Amino acid sequence: MAMSGGKDDGSPMMDMNMTPLIDVLLVLLIMFIITIPVQTHAVKVDLPVNNQNNPPPVDAQKNKIIIDANDNVTWNGTPVTSDEQLDQYLQATLQIQPEPELHFQPMPDARYEKVDKVLAIIKRSGISKLGFIGNEQYANEF
Repeated sequence: MAMSGGKDDGSPMMDMNMTPLIDVLLVLLIMFIITIPVQTHAVKVDLPVNNQNNPPPVDAQKNKIIIDANDNVTWNGTPVTSDEQLDQYLQATLQIQPEPELHFQPMPDARYEKVDKVLAIIKRSGISKLGFIGNEQYANEF
C-alpha cells in the first residue's frame, strides 16, 4: 500500500482511506455467502434398490396414479376430487397384505406443483412400494 503525506503545503490530508473499508466489506460479503444455507426443495422418497439376486414377487394388484396436464389426478382410472380422497385410497392400500405396488405417472406437461403435492401425500401415507412410470420418455432429453 502506498502512503501519502498530504499536500506540499504541509496541510493534513482530508481524503478518507477507502482500502480498509473495502477489505472489511469484502470479508463480510464472503462470510455472508458462506453462511447462507442452500435453498433446495425436495420431497424425499425412499426408492427400492434393484437387487438382481432376489427379484421381487409379482403382486396381483397394482394401483396407478396419473396426473394429466390439467392437474386432474386419477386413481386406477377413477378421478380423484380431493387430497383427502387420495389419502383414503392410500390408507386402504396399506391395509392389504401384501401391500400392492403404487405406480406414479405424471404426464410430461403436468405442473410440478401438483406433482410435488401428490408425492408429498404419498410420502406422508407411508407407502413403501412406489414406482415411477414413464421416465424412459425423458432419457434422451438430459
